[in-house]
Formats: sequence, C-alpha cells, structure tokens
Amino acid sequence: MTTPLLGLDWGSTRLRAYRFDEAGGVADTRALPWGSRQLPAGGFEEAFARAVEGWPRAPVLACGMVGSRGGWREAPYLDTPCRLDALGGALTAIDAPDGRTVHIVPGLRDPAGPDVMRGEETQVAGVLARMPALAGDARLLMPGTHSKWVRVRDGAVAGFTTLMTGELFALLRGHSILGAGLPDGGTDDQAFARGVVAAQTAGAAGALSRLFSARALMLEGALARTSVADFLSGLLIGDELRMALAAGWAMPDAPVLLVGEDALCARYLQAAPAFGLSLQPTAGATAASGLWQVAVSAGLVHGLSHA
Repeated sequence: MTTPLLGLDWGSTRLRAYRFDEAGGVADTRALPWGSRQLPAGGFEEAFARAVEGWPRAPVLACGMVGSRGGWREAPYLDTPCRLDALGGALTAIDAPDGRTVHIVPGLRDPAGPDVMRGEETQVAGVLARMPALAGDARLLMPGTHSKWVRVRDGAVAGFTTLMTGELFALLRGHSILGAGLPDGGTDDQAFARGVVAAQTAGAAGALSRLFSARALMLEGALARTSVADFLSGLLIGDELRMALAAGWAMPDAPVLLVGEDALCARYLQAAPAFGLSLQPTAGATAASGLWQVAVSAGLVHGLSHA
C-alpha cells in the first residue's frame, strides 16, 4: 500500500513519527529522544530528517510543542469553543531542507483561564474519531507533566484547565527538602494510597497544607525513605482529583475519559475510588488517530477512515 501521510507527535521531550497506510492505519512508528527542548546539533531540521529518513515522500503533519514559541515555527492558537474539524483549516506550513512541506496543527487557547494547549487538541480529535458518540458531551482527563481537564460539547472543545501536577512532582522529588537525595525504591502502593487519603482529608486547605507531612512521617520512621516519592505522588494526584470535583470539571455520576500513558493513568485509576470518580481509560495511539483526522479535514488525505 502507498503512504498517503507522515505524522509527527512532537512534544517537549520526545518525537514520535508515524507512517500511515491508505486506510489511515499506522504502518510504521519511530520514537526519538528529540523533543523541542533537547535537539541534535542540527536542530529541528536534523531531527526531522532522521524521523522520516527512508520513508516515502508524502504530506507531513505535526502536532505539539514543535509549533510553540520555542519550536520550529510558532503556530497560532484557536480560541475555545473550537470545533475539532476547524484544526485542519488553520495549519502553519514549514519548508524543510529536503523539499518536503511540514504542516503544523494549531494549539488551542481558553480565554476564560487564560489557558493553552499544544498536542492535546490532536489527541482529543483522535479519541472522538474512535468514539464519535462522545462528541456531543464528554469530559476528558489527560494526565502528564501538565495535566489537562477538557470539556467537549457538540464536537467542539468547550474549555479546559491545566494543572502542573507532573512538573510539581518532579520539582519536589528532585529539588526540594522533601525528596532531593532520597533513594529510589520499588513502587509502594500503600504509601501512594496514604498520600491520596492525605489529600482527601485535607479539605479546603488542600495538599499544600499536607506537603511537609512527607518529611515528618519520614523522620518519625512512619514512611520509608524509598516511599516518600510514592506518598508525594498520591498526595498530588489526589489533590488534583479533589480540585476537579470542587471545580465541577468532574462529577461522580459522569464518567471521565482517561487519555495518557498507561503507567501514569494506572495511578489516577488507583486514586479515583477515594473520590467516588469513574475514570475510563482509552487504548492506542490517540495522537496518531488525531493526526489522521486533522489531515482528512485539511484535505491532505482523502477518505473518512482513521488510525
């Protein structure tokens, strides 16, 4: 089968490349360690050349931080509420050194925050392509370095909120008095659950009022040095879920679609019952599905199939 499209999910820490077949399926995948913040000597041009090396010439569509202000070229944001089929009409083009044209998907901006996203909009498009019945009304949780809570109505992203849960965990684990210098250990589910309960019982004061308890518990011998990271993870993820309920981003009687890497999603699934939340994980490369859908709406490829 011929290759009608090459897709790039290009974030801040990694680059994942997809070669699609005529039906919109992923025929080949490459993962490279060159996100927008850590590039090879030749910059974006070299990273791109390596990502598509040996692949047939075909339209190229990219999403993520490659289109940020510090990316290859800044792509504009579209304001919410924004229909997902509008993404294909607002692509930014780059002429690569090998003569290919790279099209970058726009990010989304929520003026109510204000808040912004890049890459997640393409994942949302991919999720809804696979589950079109959710396009009328859906809530999505997209955990990661910057966790996104997204509301979809009538085929449009109606609004979203970003929580820096993952980045805060990394900072506390590596650079604070709570976690810096502590040894890594295996996963301690009991310590994680203890952190979740600490967030749940913090009430209106929130997790900030319980952070230092990680050190106190360790000094008392009630929390092993190797388990502090798991406690902090439970505390921060638990507080994210607590905030989601308080703000109305999630409701006990309305399932939330969970979109992200399996290991991190498993942690959210572990914490959710303490807050009476129902999280439903999704499977597969949602970014790849979204890239195909955006390409169809942009006229880069033809047909209604999706990856």
